[in-house]
Amino acid sequence: MSEKYVYWFEELGQDHHNLAGKKCANLGEMAKLGLPVPPGFGLTVKAYEDFLAKTNAIQEIRNYFQGFHGSIDSIDQFNESSSEIRKIVESKAMPKGMGSMILLFYDDLCRKCNVDEVAVAIRSSGPVSHPGQYETYLNVKGKQDLLVKIIQVWASSFNPRSLAFRSRKGIPLESDPIGVAVLKMVNARAAGVVFTADPNTGDRSKMILEANWGLGESVVSGELMPDTYFVDKESLQIRERKLGTKQKYVTFKAVGVSEEETPPDKRSSFCLKDEEVAEVGRLAVTLEKHFGVPQDAEWAIDEDFPFPKNVILLQTRSAVIAQKKSAVDQVVDLMIKRL
Repeated sequence: MSEKYVYWFEELGQDHHNLAGKKCANLGEMAKLGLPVPPGFGLTVKAYEDFLAKTNAIQEIRNYFQGFHGSIDSIDQFNESSSEIRKIVESKAMPKGMGSMILLFYDDLCRKCNVDEVAVAIRSSGPVSHPGQYETYLNVKGKQDLLVKIIQVWASSFNPRSLAFRSRKGIPLESDPIGVAVLKMVNARAAGVVFTADPNTGDRSKMILEANWGLGESVVSGELMPDTYFVDKESLQIRERKLGTKQKYVTFKAVGVSEEETPPDKRSSFCLKDEEVAEVGRLAVTLEKHFGVPQDAEWAIDEDFPFPKNVILLQTRSAVIAQKKSAVDQVVDLMIKRL
């Protein structure tokens, strides 16, 4: 019997972090709770491992690292190693049986969405969360591009920041297996993140929403000033709102996405209605109650649906509350950020 490499989100739950990674497991858990998440499926961590093994990429990677005769510990070495290893991984073709299984699920997803070639987001899903370390591909259409982008997500586990992180944590450089989430793209009018506790102070009486026009990548990247809403967790009332400059936003192209200048009228107006803020807050509180700890969730407002069905959850994870780091950790973090 062949290995099962792909699961619908509904088949997964919070006990499946090691099977398909936290993102896929949490999307499955949210789907089981009846929360609004995009339809999609997850690739297992074993798919990553078997891809590297069946294509002989793992042996080529080991041979490469053996040439260093010791640890890799400089920025130049991380950059050079990343470039060479990603070339190795991305040069490989998807094994036939694995590719066929993935495409069967994609065909079924197209049928579910009543579209010939449904546009999907392809995101990494590690057993341990490493926010921002791996690549994400948005608005991917068609079977060939789907398989190529999945391989590129796997290859991104060897980017310079990931190699530096592994070196710091004593994880073998040759591999840090990840799952992959494939989910239908949301036609987002606006999107962002919500924290069910203040990430700076740990105050759990309020939630913080950050939002921008278009897709949420502009907010998640932290490269611009989004709109910010401070929401009372009990009443879901907005305590305070701050208008962000929102200089740019991420939007769809025919294939893929692009970053565009935000029109002046949208820069000067808030991108969420009060009822949408409250609904994001309500869903976030539901997540916190279920998972038992403060959450850091991504969401989008879908232009194709009326309120409240237009409020869609894209992922959730345990929120990280700021803590003072040791001097050594601060230096290592600074080095990783420079990569």
